[in-house]
Amino acid sequence: MTRELTPLPVDETLADLLDALRARGNAVLQAPPGAGKTTRVPPAVVASAVVGSGQVLVLEPRRIAARAAARRIADEQGWTLGREVGWQIRFERNFTRDTRILFVTEGILVQRLQRDPFLEGIGAVLFDEIHERSLFADLSLALVRRVQLEARPELRLLAMSATLDGERLAAFLDAPIVTSAGRLFPVALEYLGPTPADTPLATLVARGVRKGLETTPGDLLVFLPGVPEIRRAEEALATLARERDLAVEKLYGDLPSAEQDRVLRPGPRRKVVLATNVAETSITVDGVTGVIDSGWVKESSADPSTGLESLTLTRISRASAEQRAGRAGRQAPGWCLRLWSEHDQRGLKERGRPEIRRADLAWTVLQLAAWGERDLGQFPWFEPPEA
Repeated sequence: MTRELTPLPVDETLADLLDALRARGNAVLQAPPGAGKTTRVPPAVVASAVVGSGQVLVLEPRRIAARAAARRIADEQGWTLGREVGWQIRFERNFTRDTRILFVTEGILVQRLQRDPFLEGIGAVLFDEIHERSLFADLSLALVRRVQLEARPELRLLAMSATLDGERLAAFLDAPIVTSAGRLFPVALEYLGPTPADTPLATLVARGVRKGLETTPGDLLVFLPGVPEIRRAEEALATLARERDLAVEKLYGDLPSAEQDRVLRPGPRRKVVLATNVAETSITVDGVTGVIDSGWVKESSADPSTGLESLTLTRISRASAEQRAGRAGRQAPGWCLRLWSEHDQRGLKERGRPEIRRADLAWTVLQLAAWGERDLGQFPWFEPPEA
């Protein structure tokens, strides 16, 4: 039985969105961080009968997001997790043949298309956080669009984005754009003041956490570029954690699923979550009202001369900074400390570079060859790779 839901900004847009899907088959939803698109749109699509008896497949860029979104929908709708709504990620699944909403990671969809090229039984594919532009997401988007054009005109496609240029995506899908209001609560932004350039990041984080404890009443979420930086920050916070009885938690992609799920739930003590960008989109860490953002991310990129890939420490984009700050305003008025200056903020790129423009494409070429594609340049990409 459906429970009484807390109103979210996207709720006011659902009728227009469903009308667009009925009339045009496809739609682009532009919804800022905190609008509620991940958890409110899939149940609305199912309830509207836009897809008939077909399953709604929702693509998430990360495993933690797929599991967390399915769990939150089950809780909000009063459903049984694994029955009406479920997930499938690498090495893990929780769904039945009767599941109506299935959250999957992008690689799972690519694998499914290999064995089921017409997506039998699927009524709609929803691309969540499409602005992240992973290679899997770009490949999935192109493949599913081709399935729709060549074999499944009744298949509905919905691309949901917080920051991507909606006009270009709408042209690719021949779809209208539906726009939602943003987060429920305001987030106060602060920037780092004058600081010696050689100050260790862990030291800046510890200072930021101490300030956050005095500024905002809830838990704190700290964005760091990788696991080594998380461990150093954890060490720098050890004394403060003992003094203030804090639970310092870690959250990153390779953490076991049970540990990730535990971190997302409220606990008995005030919490400081040290996270990579896995916490940037699609999930809500309950209780967080403060964000401390290092401003860095580690991205995989290929060296054109050798073909070898490596992780590179990179400044985040303004779009990512907005996403991260938005984590503080999900459940209450929030606060965000950016560990860079306002001058540096003006120098950030508007958006990050898509993975298709920086990754080794050898695996992608092999995948496309399995579908009979021999010319990577002729494949109908949303945005083609560089020559």
